[in-house]
Amino acid sequence: MVSSKIVEMANDEKPSRCEAEDAIRTLLRYIGEDPKREGLIETPKRVIKAYDEFFQGYTQDPAQELSKTFEDIEGFDDIVLVKDIEFTSHCEHHMVPINGVAHVAYWPDKAVVGISKLARIVDIFAGRLVSQENMTSGIAECIETVLKPKGVAVYINADHQCMSIRGVKKRQSSTVTTTFTGKLKEDQAAQMRFLTMISDK
Repeated sequence: MVSSKIVEMANDEKPSRCEAEDAIRTLLRYIGEDPKREGLIETPKRVIKAYDEFFQGYTQDPAQELSKTFEDIEGFDDIVLVKDIEFTSHCEHHMVPINGVAHVAYWPDKAVVGISKLARIVDIFAGRLVSQENMTSGIAECIETVLKPKGVAVYINADHQCMSIRGVKKRQSSTVTTTFTGKLKEDQAAQMRFLTMISDK
């Protein structure tokens, strides 16, 4: 998981917007383009504006999203699942899109959180340069640390454009990663029920 300390360090060393736009002009020249031609004059500004949107996860704290909990769960002892959470992230190796779906579940102990917050956590991690493996474990670790549930399960299925549109160019491929903790790791029946739940349409 990307820690707050790492994010703060990155912000301390952050170049100005003008410097970032100049970097885009350099890349345009690198590929053989003329940044001064009419169609590209505004491109550096547009790219940096898009980056502000793509990578807004660096300015957000996923743990904060889970800070408001509800303890009125008397009698509930089962899985809470939010499935089919669509996301777009960017590969930390090539900075090209990763398009995927996340299924996030936890088994509450003493408190629950608003279900939209689980989707929000996915969005925050997706709003950073990631590897799918670290994104999967990071989401689980965040929920585990803040909510202290009986168990957590995270399942991500994604298309990596660094593999589908470049390199080996396998357009039909997808990558699946999972992380299980606590009861959802140790109890095979509970784990299988989670897997069955996310496969039901």
